[in-house]
Amino acid sequence: MAASPPEPDARGPHPAPVPALPMVADPAQQDPTRRFGARADAYARGRPGYPEALVERIVGAASLPPGAVVVDLGCGTGLSSAPFLRAGLRVIGIEPNAAMRAHAAARWSAHPGFSVHDARAEHTGLAAACADLVIAAQAFHWFDVPATRRETLRILRPNGHAALIWNDRRTEGSAFASGYEALVREFSPDYLELRHRHGRVDRVAEFFGHAQWQTLILAHEDDLDRGMLADRLNSASYMPAPADPRHAAMIARLDALFDATQSGGLVRMAFETRVLLGQLQGQLQGQLRGQLRGPLQGQGREPAPGLGTLGAD
Repeated sequence: MAASPPEPDARGPHPAPVPALPMVADPAQQDPTRRFGARADAYARGRPGYPEALVERIVGAASLPPGAVVVDLGCGTGLSSAPFLRAGLRVIGIEPNAAMRAHAAARWSAHPGFSVHDARAEHTGLAAACADLVIAAQAFHWFDVPATRRETLRILRPNGHAALIWNDRRTEGSAFASGYEALVREFSPDYLELRHRHGRVDRVAEFFGHAQWQTLILAHEDDLDRGMLADRLNSASYMPAPADPRHAAMIARLDALFDATQSGGLVRMAFETRVLLGQLQGQLQGQLRGQLRGPLQGQGREPAPGLGTLGAD
């Protein structure tokens, strides 16, 4: 889909700045296990999935056996579990939020390889040495890292791997990308802090116990109609919720951006899916000594310039 030429102001008609309102602490926002409850429906409708090639590359690099068991920490609505299930792997979802967990169960409970449990990344309640792969997609930045590391070591099999996965939204390269980034920054006082947390290499190194994880980057994109775009924005926990006085102005600004940049009734949102893959120092066998082969070469790194968080927080 070719992008329409940008308007003089790619965000469309630009109303007066929205006045800042006093910030009131919301207990649900402070607790990462609760902050998505009211947004679960928008999350299920509007969030992007993950490239199918992602699973193929992880399976090959980690030498996972057929029917390998994947534990998906913070599986949410099951978006991150989906490509592993379609590839024939078994997935055990761990999700503490009841509304998100209900979506995952409704979507995948009929699949013989899927189960989802009410638990946290730090205390899964699973049997020891039950997993060939532990993943966390759009969730790691919410975890208590030392506790999650201990639990991951406990549930991983000796030669198992862990993969931390993020969908990083492109913030430049088109009128839509730059306009959407400007909108998010204008309406969310928390956005830049959460974006910084996505790139905390020190937390990743603490989790793995070393800095020699492998980095895999895969580009993908979604074409969104007006309703899907609104769901995607509304699914981000750092954006104003419908009850917030700023919400109407935010949606008006989003509609203006859509009108200014759409082509054929769609806008294109581009991503880089970033995977940090490795074994944890302290596993009984298979310490990471360069065994990973093929296209997964490179060192751990922070997100490249021009990338923002998905809005997956």
